[in-house]
Amino acid sequence: MQTMKAAFVAAIGVVALICCLLPSSAEENGRLALVVSIDGAIGPASASYVKEVFARANERRAEVVLLRMNTPGGLNSSMREIIADVLASPIPVVAYVAPSGAHAASAGTYILYAAHIAAMAPGTNIGAATPVQIGGPLPGLPSGTPDKDGKDKKDEPKDAMTAKVTNDAVAFIRSLAELRGRNADWAEKAVREAATLSANGALQAHAIDLVARDPADLLMQIDGRDVELAGGKTHHLATQNAVIEAVDPGWISRFLAVITDPNVSFILLMVGIYGLIFEFMSPGAVAPGIVGAICLLLGLYALNLLPINYAGLGLMLVGIALLAVEAFNPTVVIGLGGVVAFVLGAVMLVRVEAQGYRLSWAVITVVAAMFAGFVLVVLGALRRARRGPLRAGAQAMLGLAAEVLDWNENEGHVFTHGERWQARGADSFKPGERVEVANIVDLTLVVRRPTAVSGEGGQLR
Repeated sequence: MQTMKAAFVAAIGVVALICCLLPSSAEENGRLALVVSIDGAIGPASASYVKEVFARANERRAEVVLLRMNTPGGLNSSMREIIADVLASPIPVVAYVAPSGAHAASAGTYILYAAHIAAMAPGTNIGAATPVQIGGPLPGLPSGTPDKDGKDKKDEPKDAMTAKVTNDAVAFIRSLAELRGRNADWAEKAVREAATLSANGALQAHAIDLVARDPADLLMQIDGRDVELAGGKTHHLATQNAVIEAVDPGWISRFLAVITDPNVSFILLMVGIYGLIFEFMSPGAVAPGIVGAICLLLGLYALNLLPINYAGLGLMLVGIALLAVEAFNPTVVIGLGGVVAFVLGAVMLVRVEAQGYRLSWAVITVVAAMFAGFVLVVLGALRRARRGPLRAGAQAMLGLAAEVLDWNENEGHVFTHGERWQARGADSFKPGERVEVANIVDLTLVVRRPTAVSGEGGQLR
């Protein structure tokens, strides 16, 4: 019996030893491919998400980071931040335009060129990397547009600023192409002429390294390749049968994705400012002040992450200030000026016209309509106040009902408007009798017998 127990224990020990010697996870085997997916416009949230995945990949010693893209482009600042992380990554980065039907336009093309390995799924396309800014022309005229000498002007910029932006973009993407050994001439064409390529066309033009149906096919094709990492270190890829693990964005990235939408940040700014205005108008309400302060800080933080035009933001704040003045000192002209300043500032607010980062005309129109309605409400209140009876001063007491407290010949005291007044009159009255205020002279009421009792003039206060 003891012999059988010892044999059983020995067998368990052998099994445990074998399990310890075998790789228990993808990380221990070094065959882990982390997938980061960029769907939609590239912005601060995308940059935060990519940085987070790169840090996790480094901690878990992943073999590669698979950067799957389906994007129309985005903000230049966020694109450059992602590219800087890719170039400095100690882990190979594989950029993959997928699934079929996806595209990597504008900023996506730059990121594709920056990756150690560039791949596309069948039925995808890249290109159209021309930088576009609000208020400026396209970097070049359409192909075939002649000048007065009959020469083609397709590569001639219209102004100095556009030339600077275009040449900077060209130099940047050419440097990435030379770094990765890809087609630099087509990359320049994608910037200057907004050229595009399909997956097979990009492969034939040497703009990408391969075409793969899915991530598994992609990892199989790149297995055994050598890539040069930061610092000149060469890494031999071993991706066959690697475990593919998708990494979802953290709550910070998701939160940034919501508030960095220009429309959301615009609404947060409006809620914050008017929350504070309501708090100042009704001190002690607390809730409008707290909500307003939080929304205002979130809106300003989001706008700080976006490429905004500070002249536009200044015009918006001037417009809001004028509307606040209109609320306390109705003149209508100030209110209309505030609406005009606000709309002009909102139109100018976002400096670039990147996909997914445009301020919606619907949002601007709704907010401007609310402001115009506010001005109309103030105007209506002003007209009613001017047409209505006086509410203060001596003239406001004319016609008020009064009760006689005591009377001696032609003078005495009456009670009206919640106060005891000295009064005089041509008639003689008895205590408790109802009279009417006919005039007021030096804090002495002139009273008479009531002629008619109607409205407020027939009621004691």
